[in-house]
Amino acid sequence: MAYFDPEYFKKKINFNVTRKVKRSIENKVIAWRLDKHYYDGDRNNGYGGYKYDGRWKKLLPKIIKRYKLSNKSRILDLGCKKGFIMQDFKELLPKAEIWGLEDHKYPISKASSKIKSRIIHSPYYEIPFKKNYFDFVIGFSAIYKYDLCNVIKTLKEIDRVSKKSFITVASYNDIKEKRLFEDWTLLGTTCLHKKEWIRLFKILKFKGDHYFTTPQSLNLC
Repeated sequence: MAYFDPEYFKKKINFNVTRKVKRSIENKVIAWRLDKHYYDGDRNNGYGGYKYDGRWKKLLPKIIKRYKLSNKSRILDLGCKKGFIMQDFKELLPKAEIWGLEDHKYPISKASSKIKSRIIHSPYYEIPFKKNYFDFVIGFSAIYKYDLCNVIKTLKEIDRVSKKSFITVASYNDIKEKRLFEDWTLLGTTCLHKKEWIRLFKILKFKGDHYFTTPQSLNLC
């Protein structure tokens, strides 16, 4: 298990910095529909337009090198949304076996025809593949919306189906950061202190790599 330095992302890719805003309970209710309003509606209710912009092409070559992926690799994007990471993986590794898993239908319906047939509609804690099927599983901004029970199930599933993996998890360093995240997030359910995440990984013997998404990395403070 390894930790990705936050600067790794900041230097390699520009993530459209998030404005400082406190979302209302109305915004959160709308977001939890996980439909057009969340992905392609008002920014206060979600992404404000979740569109392909090629950003992952800047990061994926580093991922491919780090995890020694090739055209013979089997790769799963957990929480793939509209499949943008899948799309870029397929362009960079055209012969690799690329799959996506998404737990709600709207983004799947908007995925490119090039990869839509490879997206499975399923909860993240029920990955319909055999043990060690994937050479690499990536879970970017995905599992944090589940409660702790289902986060634990998801981490176990990731370990079961993967040889190597990388996930991002919502975290904080102190109470001030925790409150900032809670004011900003629409779907964030399991946000733990960094030390708590590390303890959880040790308890579960989680073997994947992780990156802490914090108010600092989101430019909220």
